[in-house]
Amino acid sequence: MSTTTADHTSARGAGMTREEKFVIFASSTGTVFEWYDFYLYAVLAPFFASLFFPPGNDTAALLSAFATYAAGFLVRPFGALLFGRIGDLVGRKYTFLVTILFMGASTFAVGLLPTFASIGWLAPILLVSLRLLQGLALGGEYGGAATYVAEHARPNDRGFATSWIQTTATLGLFMALGVILICRTAMDAKTFSEWGWRIPFLVSVVLLAFSVWIRLKLNETPIFQKMKEEGKGSKSPLTDSFLRYPNNKYVLLALLGATAGQGVVWYTGQFYALFFLIITLKVDYATAYILIGLSLVIGTPFFIFFGWLSDRIGRLKIILAGCLIAAVTYFPLFGALTKAANPDLAAFQAKQSISVGVDPATCNFHIFVGPWSKFSDCDRAKDFVTKLGVSFTTQTLPAGSSPALTIGNDKVQGWDAKTWTAAFAKAGYPAKADPAKIDWPLTLLILVILVIYVTMVYGPIAAFLVEMFPTNIRYTSMSLPYHIGNGWFGGMLPLLATAIVAATGDIYAGLWYPIVVAVMTLVVGAVFLRDTKGVDIRSGSGVENMSTSSR
Repeated sequence: MSTTTADHTSARGAGMTREEKFVIFASSTGTVFEWYDFYLYAVLAPFFASLFFPPGNDTAALLSAFATYAAGFLVRPFGALLFGRIGDLVGRKYTFLVTILFMGASTFAVGLLPTFASIGWLAPILLVSLRLLQGLALGGEYGGAATYVAEHARPNDRGFATSWIQTTATLGLFMALGVILICRTAMDAKTFSEWGWRIPFLVSVVLLAFSVWIRLKLNETPIFQKMKEEGKGSKSPLTDSFLRYPNNKYVLLALLGATAGQGVVWYTGQFYALFFLIITLKVDYATAYILIGLSLVIGTPFFIFFGWLSDRIGRLKIILAGCLIAAVTYFPLFGALTKAANPDLAAFQAKQSISVGVDPATCNFHIFVGPWSKFSDCDRAKDFVTKLGVSFTTQTLPAGSSPALTIGNDKVQGWDAKTWTAAFAKAGYPAKADPAKIDWPLTLLILVILVIYVTMVYGPIAAFLVEMFPTNIRYTSMSLPYHIGNGWFGGMLPLLATAIVAATGDIYAGLWYPIVVAVMTLVVGAVFLRDTKGVDIRSGSGVENMSTSSR
């Protein structure tokens, strides 16, 4: 099934066939709905903190909500193993038909869950269980959709064709933001808190029905069919993918040299930016949703652009350039975002020096929060100031001392939430961002830049991963590094960044996590990986059989 360069060139200019367009449309539509289902909780994570977790400590509840958010990501690699194996044994089409059924049913069930006020700790247990099912489903969905489209695409248009799949995560997030915003503005806060939040989850059953219907119209990929007819399929995709050289080497390099950095850049540019606006900068949720939504609308076409560009200049250099630029500019961009979105908060921070004195022996670093967690006065005090969205220095006090707050020349001895609140109010702390003072053009520009970083690292990644691995183990091999990179490195970002900020007292300290991971990917990718553009996957092979000239 090899083709000549002339064939590739003429095919590039011929335009997509009707069948190719339908393959992209059907695959992308279902994947958009699946991302919508998965990201509903992600958008509402701060809101769910008060619904599904015990009251009394805002950061503890928030960390619990983010831990539940992260649980769906942590289980995604296991979904990649489960469904990737089925996809390589049975076929691409039927596997990602099953994954969407799992996702749709789990999302619908979230909309029926009782809250903590009704059934106590059973509520978060059920919520985590459903998030785990969602993560398993998504672990099988992406690899199937990307492989399905790539195996239908013509060689010199593969980056462009698969880039449409890359838009689906952002479009799914945009849909989630839009539906939630409509619900929250159509009813008062009390109604939304009581039952209105369930609507976005319940309506997913309609999207599920449409997705199943349209995917039933798809046929298996010709590359997979040919492989099966020739008897070249793998009988043990997991063993062949992860226990046999050189494929296991490429799996590891794909993770460390591509998907880990891509994952943290993706979640910083979209989810962490959203949480930073709402939680740290105190921008009201409606304004934050609109700003993020507009940035997604403006930035989404760049997925297609960078996918198309990767067909011309290569995939890897675009991905690594995105990691480099992001790592270099995150601190100045988020600093500028603070001044643009909440200038009063930036002015307060510049005017006032804030420190929290504590006995270090009583302070704890909390990540996964639950009934086992113990919070000291030090934790509560640092939690309180962190939640205000201001940075502070930590002063060491003698053993056994109660926490102390210093704002400028004023000092408050002993931890007491009401006293500390009064001290901040006296110092002129702005409790909320003033909508009239938000610099909309600059704020939107910064958010769009963050999204463009996302499109650089994410637009070409599907074609890059598909081209790295042979047909008989492609679904399994590409899915695992993708979902570890995105599910573990990326999905853990809000949780780890929040914990780092709470521990250090620096509202920007959480950015060190994506920066370090992005730099790691830059180094590993630049040293150990080669570009995959030019691999003819129709021959059944992957990057290990690339010609020297292609490297």
